[in-house]
Amino acid sequence: MKHKIMATALTITLGLSGLSTAALPQTASAENLDDQLNNVKEKQSSNEKELQKKESELADVKAEQEDVQAEIEKLNKEVAETDEKISAKEQEIKDTNTEIDQLKEEIKALEERIAERDKLLKDRVRSMQQNGGGTVDYMEVLLGATDFSDLVERVLALNTIADQDKKILEEHKADKEAVEEKKAQVEDKLASLEENKAELEDLKAELDSKKAQKDKLMKSLEEEEGELHNHMMDLNETAEILSAQETAVKQEIKRAEEAARKAEEERKAAAKAAKEKAEAEAAAAAKAKKEAASSSSNSSSSSNSSSSNSAPAPTPAPEPAPAPSSNASFIKPAAGPITSGLGQRWGTYHAGIDIAQGGQNPVSAAADGTVLRSYHSDSYGNVVFITHSINGQMYTTVYAHMQNRAVSTGQSVSQGTYLGTMGNSGHSTGQHLHFEIHKGSWNSSKSNAVDPMNYIR
Repeated sequence: MKHKIMATALTITLGLSGLSTAALPQTASAENLDDQLNNVKEKQSSNEKELQKKESELADVKAEQEDVQAEIEKLNKEVAETDEKISAKEQEIKDTNTEIDQLKEEIKALEERIAERDKLLKDRVRSMQQNGGGTVDYMEVLLGATDFSDLVERVLALNTIADQDKKILEEHKADKEAVEEKKAQVEDKLASLEENKAELEDLKAELDSKKAQKDKLMKSLEEEEGELHNHMMDLNETAEILSAQETAVKQEIKRAEEAARKAEEERKAAAKAAKEKAEAEAAAAAKAKKEAASSSSNSSSSSNSSSSNSAPAPTPAPEPAPAPSSNASFIKPAAGPITSGLGQRWGTYHAGIDIAQGGQNPVSAAADGTVLRSYHSDSYGNVVFITHSINGQMYTTVYAHMQNRAVSTGQSVSQGTYLGTMGNSGHSTGQHLHFEIHKGSWNSSKSNAVDPMNYIR
């Protein structure tokens, strides 16, 4: 029995000793993270070369722009000259309209005077007809003179009347001729006005053509330069993420080593406690057996046999406590239904899943890790990148389009840490969380993206 107890204690001791070496593969974990770090550095170098290439292309475009700019300046000058011609032509048309209006007013006044004279002459003719005609009237005036002096006065008066009648007729004729002349002028002005309007339309068409030509050149340059700038902006953003990722991986290596050290200490403490407990239980069992044997030495052999059979068996060793480790799986980062999965969508690759729900919906870290970057992106909106080391494997998670951000770059977070609130920032058409998991380091092509649904528990 003594040998049996010692064998049990030895087995427990060896088992616990084996437990202390059964920790997570720390060396493999560090090597894996180092490989990932080297991978990130390679991507940084590749991204920097691509950025330099785009900067060279942008310089070439700038050189082309100088030549095109000269053409644009020429067009600008022609456009300005055409604008001046249009302004002059519009003023000329305005002046012509004013002259036409003035002529029409003058014609109206002449026609009113002519109408008044027509009425006066008609009244005189009617009066002469009623008095027997013009000749009888003159004779009566002359024959009615009382003396020579009265005769002379009558002759002079008749001449004055005749001159007035002649003047009236001449004015009447002149006004009619003036009316005809002014009407002809109006017709000429109207014809000139139509010509000016036609020229104005031609000038405007020419102006529109030059502006369209200029706009086409400008648009071509702006699009080419814009594409390069956007690409460079994407490359710069990628460079910043990769740089931050290098720092985050280093922090994760340190965090993983510290967690492994702490776990190893806890395992050793647990093994020591279990060993001491097993030894104490073995000693107690041996003592109990010795006491039982001593008390039964004076008893009969049957009694000894009965006492021996009823002695308490040694207490079995307890199972060792499980070794602590970091979270080995991801949790769903926000509540709500999955509205879009990983795969092709609208002609582009959707590298994650979308979780949508209204109201103030919190977003949490899917696993322990280090905040790779927390910033506002034109495309992702308010976004948080987190680097994770889980059992020696590195992962990167992305939480995009949030309303706000509650963590900062470089911060260590635990699974469930509040990152922000679900929102609609960046290129988004409604409140939701865009969530990505990358197995390994993040890269701009998202070649490491995996389906989060296969990892969320």
